[in-house]
Amino acid sequence: MQRRHFLALSTLAASAGSFQHVLAAPALSEEELKGWRQYEITSRVQVSEKTPHARVWIPVPILHLENYQHTLDLSFNAPGARKAELLALPGSDVRMIAVEWADANAPQAVEFTSRIATRDISADLGHGGSARKLPASALRQYLKPTSLAPLHGIVKDTADKIQADAGHPKDNIGKARAIYEWIVANARRNPDVAGCGTGDVSYTLTSGNLSGKCADLNGLFSALARAVGVPARDVYGVRVEDSSRGFRSLGKSGDITKAQHCRAQFYADGYGWIPVDPADVAKVMLEEQPGGLPKDAPKVRAAKALLFGAWEGNWMAYNTASDVRLPGSDRVEGFLMYPQGETANGRLDSLDPANFTYSIASRKLA
Repeated sequence: MQRRHFLALSTLAASAGSFQHVLAAPALSEEELKGWRQYEITSRVQVSEKTPHARVWIPVPILHLENYQHTLDLSFNAPGARKAELLALPGSDVRMIAVEWADANAPQAVEFTSRIATRDISADLGHGGSARKLPASALRQYLKPTSLAPLHGIVKDTADKIQADAGHPKDNIGKARAIYEWIVANARRNPDVAGCGTGDVSYTLTSGNLSGKCADLNGLFSALARAVGVPARDVYGVRVEDSSRGFRSLGKSGDITKAQHCRAQFYADGYGWIPVDPADVAKVMLEEQPGGLPKDAPKVRAAKALLFGAWEGNWMAYNTASDVRLPGSDRVEGFLMYPQGETANGRLDSLDPANFTYSIASRKLA
């Protein structure tokens, strides 16, 4: 059944040892794309350690993220590959390119290009929302624990204490705001953490040092929200352009190989999925200027106000999934935001693009 599902989403053509696939998303008119930014993202992944067996799994942009992103097209090429597929994992919004080589003399490289459209989004939280209410069945998965985010023990205790200190807000927006304010007030960005962090919520809370990077701090937001009954999710992606909001630290253009970033959303009736990003408030505090900024600095206050309810459209989403099983492997990743790979000698380090080897470049389209 899964194989039929994959083939319904992808058609592969092979010629001269090269696999190529072109995804045509539902066409959007020029009128529909007014006000949207368009980007071309080119990724190159190469297995530098040549062995007779090698595999890579590469996340590709989410097909559609409500009101924020559309994937317009995608193509890829993997010369000499034994198998190359664009896969959609059932039960999730994960899509990936999975490539396998059986020849140590093959190039063992993949190049893919995607074109996306994004736009700034902002929820008007000062007025009653009119968005269509999602059924409970559509929200159920965003209230469940994951391998990185259990909802009992210290996670539940912390979430309950935050709500008690905030006076037990009744609605999802009030509960989420209390958690957001608590993270901004108490957590800090740790520049020594590799990549975007591990996202291990229990460790973040028990380490005695409430710190980390985006997968840790925004993952903490989502877990604490779920623990008090607020549907929440992490959204994994990469920055694609400099910020136009005046934040030097909250954007990246050109070479975005190391610009991966996890954001978060929570759900409220009448508003739908509301964007938040407490981790980027911590990033502004640490990186916006040499020596950092205090919590009461104007730029920090501006980032804090902006990032509860709004996202700038200079970032591309891959997926919202957790505990992702890589097809053809027994590996399960807590989240899929980086290219993954393995050879006959074992797993490749996804946080070491210089030796994996991979690169990602972004170009804004007129």
